[in-house]
Amino acid sequence: MKKLKAVTISLAFILSLVGCGSTNSAVEKENTSSSGTKTIKFMHLWPEGTNAAQNKILNEIIDDFESENPGIKIEQEILANEQYKDKLKVLSASDKLPDVGMAWPGGWLQPYVQGNKIASFDDVIDSEYRNKFVDGTIEGFEVDGKVYGLPTDLNIAIVYYNKQIFEQNSLEVPTTYDEFLNVIKTLTNNGVTPIALGNQERWTGSLWYMYLADRIGGTETIVNAVNRKQSFEDPTLIQAAGEIQNLVDLGAFQKGYNGATSSEAESLFTSGQAAMYLTGTWALPSFTQGENFTQEFKDSVDYFKFPSVEGGKGNINSFVGGNGGLFVSEKSEVKEEAKRFVKYFTEKFGERSLGEAGIIPAYKLNADDYDLPDLYLKVLKDLNDASNITLFADNIMTPGPAQVHLDMIQSLFGKEATPEEFVKAQEEALAKEAGE
Repeated sequence: MKKLKAVTISLAFILSLVGCGSTNSAVEKENTSSSGTKTIKFMHLWPEGTNAAQNKILNEIIDDFESENPGIKIEQEILANEQYKDKLKVLSASDKLPDVGMAWPGGWLQPYVQGNKIASFDDVIDSEYRNKFVDGTIEGFEVDGKVYGLPTDLNIAIVYYNKQIFEQNSLEVPTTYDEFLNVIKTLTNNGVTPIALGNQERWTGSLWYMYLADRIGGTETIVNAVNRKQSFEDPTLIQAAGEIQNLVDLGAFQKGYNGATSSEAESLFTSGQAAMYLTGTWALPSFTQGENFTQEFKDSVDYFKFPSVEGGKGNINSFVGGNGGLFVSEKSEVKEEAKRFVKYFTEKFGERSLGEAGIIPAYKLNADDYDLPDLYLKVLKDLNDASNITLFADNIMTPGPAQVHLDMIQSLFGKEATPEEFVKAQEEALAKEAGE
């Protein structure tokens, strides 16, 4: 596997933004009706309630594909993020994956590829198709030189903040971690919740840890620990865990953060009850154009890069992020049709997502062709200037160690585990997975 490419996305082409398994008769009957119509089962995470424009594009692309391919129907199943991942594990274990599903690059792919669960796209894509996408986004889905997923979107995690709250408390945007800590202390002294966090889902807390590990130890530290080039018990990774508990002790997060959902945390931020919120650029459409938010909020929302740590090895232009995509089941009885649909969908979605839904695609586009809010232009510029994008921790790792990471994140934030216990558990999980 191209490990480095699987965890680090090259942005060489981002400038364009700114400028066979055994047959099963029962499965076959499920996929083909008596009239000969073939059904592609598509399981995904894009409900209308999260982003109506995104859901609208999805359904229109499906309608267009069905019109252009008589005799093929797309049957959707829409789930929430954690529900989707849990169900996918169950379906994979019984060889009943959907014909098409959401995929992530990096370590997430490995067990599905090694278990012959998902299909390669090498027979349906070529250099012309590849060149339509931001460099590194397709490569992130490669295992041993073969492509097992096609990309849809591209996201980075950023610290959103409320300009009005900052002004009311005479605060400047922090660029160093010491300045950031002073912001937190000022807000808590003034009775304002500094940060909204919904850590019930754990990946939210992982974003904080990933950034601290990056800024303290440098981009390669976690990557090398996962790839087994060094131990996860590296002093800088322990220090990053210690800083998480320092934030907890400072009262950086609202009460009950470990049991709150990401939706509850977002509501706390968007209602003006918290000053900051760390999440992905997937929130841009709703934060800038969403009908559910007041104009006062839209006028007040901005973001800053995660601050640099003085004496640390990290770069403030390095981001935590990644891209999503779609897979096709190797055991699908409509595998050829499903591959054709995924290739069709990723191209059409790439062409439409930015202009119609405000979603930054993995597809190369010229931002000058779009009337975008200023916040988007700022993100696109930061993407252009990015020194690196490190994949989310639960994407870098294979599912076993990823689960340990997420569980330990909650224990770390809850102060149920020391920083040393936090890194030790992950080191043991990674070593076990590697057969050490």
